[in-house]
Amino acid sequence: MQLHQIQPKNKLKKKKRVGRGGKRGTYSGRGVKGQKARAGHKLQPIIREIIKKYPKLRGYNFNPLQKRPLEIVNLSQIEVKFKEGEVVTPESLIEKKLIKKIKGRIPQVKILGDGEITKKIIIRQCLISKSAKEKVEKAGGKVEIS
Repeated sequence: MQLHQIQPKNKLKKKKRVGRGGKRGTYSGRGVKGQKARAGHKLQPIIREIIKKYPKLRGYNFNPLQKRPLEIVNLSQIEVKFKEGEVVTPESLIEKKLIKKIKGRIPQVKILGDGEITKKIIIRQCLISKSAKEKVEKAGGKVEIS
């Protein structure tokens, strides 16, 4: 037997492909050289600044009992728009265009004591400040808290 007649018992192991990206060969679709061809390349995303502005909140945050938005009305506005003996409610304030619906919902209303009132009015379903309550009751009106 001579050297050129010798044959291996097992087949030779194939060379390991460098790219490691499926069936795309050595460079696995990354091209040759350059920043994007390197391992662990990190390019700054364009929307990074937007992402950084979001707070880091953990978990599932859902608050079904969100507070209704608050609208403020002064006694001076009620004095002008309402007549003697009328009932002031959020619905009547919307009709008189003192407040607007917010996202199709009737907002919560707080009445503040800015200005004077001389008419006897009834206030229902509204939050009211201490000074406004005193002025309404002094004028002969009623405040019904429900």
